[in-house]
Amino acid sequence: MIGAGPAGLAVARALAERKLPYTHLERHTGLGGVWDIDSPGSPMYESAHFNSSKTLSAFGGWPMPDHFADYPSHRHILSYLTSFAEAYGLAERIEFGTEVSAVDKNADGTWTVTRADGRETVHGQVVVCTGSQWHPNLPDVPGDFIGEIRHAITYRSPDELRGRRVLVVGAGASGCDIACDAARVADHAVISMRRGYWFIPKHVFGRPADTLAAVGPRLPMWLEQRLFAALLRILNGDPTRLGLQKPDHKLFETHPVLSSTLHHHLQHGDLTARPGISRAEGSTVHFTDGTRDDFDVILFATGYVHKVPVAQKYFGNEQHPDLYLSSFSREHEGLFGVGFVETNSAAYSIFDTQSQMIAGFIHDTRHGLPNAERFARMIRSDRPDLSGGLKFVDSPRHTGYVESGTFVKYLAKVAAGMGWRTEGQPPPVTSIRRKEAVS
Repeated sequence: MIGAGPAGLAVARALAERKLPYTHLERHTGLGGVWDIDSPGSPMYESAHFNSSKTLSAFGGWPMPDHFADYPSHRHILSYLTSFAEAYGLAERIEFGTEVSAVDKNADGTWTVTRADGRETVHGQVVVCTGSQWHPNLPDVPGDFIGEIRHAITYRSPDELRGRRVLVVGAGASGCDIACDAARVADHAVISMRRGYWFIPKHVFGRPADTLAAVGPRLPMWLEQRLFAALLRILNGDPTRLGLQKPDHKLFETHPVLSSTLHHHLQHGDLTARPGISRAEGSTVHFTDGTRDDFDVILFATGYVHKVPVAQKYFGNEQHPDLYLSSFSREHEGLFGVGFVETNSAAYSIFDTQSQMIAGFIHDTRHGLPNAERFARMIRSDRPDLSGGLKFVDSPRHTGYVESGTFVKYLAKVAAGMGWRTEGQPPPVTSIRRKEAVS
């Protein structure tokens, strides 16, 4: 197994619970993946918080502690991951500081993993958990901009923007966070987005927005779209009043943008919204609506590509690898990936289910159980519609995108058919140890 971030830890627990032997490699000196702000190349920044609520975001059997905020900070998430690894005895099995340079398939179906120091080991299966936020998508700026151009992966602190004229490009979680940082400290702050989006407050009626789906009866998606869209219009008002564009798509047809502070800064004039960039001349940036403005720095919060440098030739598409249920290689038996799913809800519970299914499949394969061959046929042939009736916008990020409720329901159905559980079990630790681990 490669990587000791959230996905890698979920897989490690699932394998350990079934007493399956495994080797766990991590290139950095600590666990946590992107959530360790001190890890070289991490995209984490000081103001970052979880973009889904603690209520829905924990691994099965290991809830986030009550003293965490509804949307925990990156430091709390790292402490949660550390406590999870310690509780299940995972940390001591990780080979830290061990970088993988290549994964190669052998003629007999096994896999050779080559470390950066040249050492090779052979394995029956390989689970790649290297994460999806290490390789920035950095667009070109048409024209000749003389200021600084950078990607959000290099951003750490608002101090970097203090006293500068800042243009943030992109309206995802990091784009909104960084634009709000700039609104507080920059001389001039602007956020640019190519299209209009639906902005969902992090709290609605005093509770985390992502928990609302569990309240009341289950509604058809078309009705849920209409009702929640109407609610957002009431809560947020006309977006064009704030310089935002009207959404050109229905609610939930793009990845949801959760932000309670973006509108605040737009309403107070600390931040200005502009459409997409058309070109740059010197320090002047021209926008597609004919307006222009001068900047010292353009910071692109334009996402990442799902590169898997150690095994790209087996994973294929860099934007969205063609994996069955976003985990099982269709073409290469014994190759798995966790952490590459694109969906509209909390990731950790999905990682947990995917990990349990991978462990169940490996267990049944090694014991020659009939389930293994039956599931292997599904990997090759089953292509379920996991859109939940949504028509996602045509963009690279939404290639292979799945609707969370539909995806989770299908995972549960398949797992039940195979007799596999969908989440891990509580660890054999005392409540005292748990409190110490996450404090």
